[in-house]
Amino acid sequence: MDEIIATVLAKGDLAHVALFLWAGGASAVALMLLKELSAANRRFNTFVTEIAHLNRLFRDKD
Repeated sequence: MDEIIATVLAKGDLAHVALFLWAGGASAVALMLLKELSAANRRFNTFVTEIAHLNRLFRDKD
């Protein structure tokens, strides 16, 4: 790991490292948001299914 840091510092590619860290962070946030969106979609689907079940239950009582 020290060799990599020394090479980056020797060549002056600090801007590339910063860009890589920014892109990696942005990708991680996007992945987290997609995961949360998927979970919210599953919860909403469960809610709609339960509402449909209640509607069937009340419709059958008449």
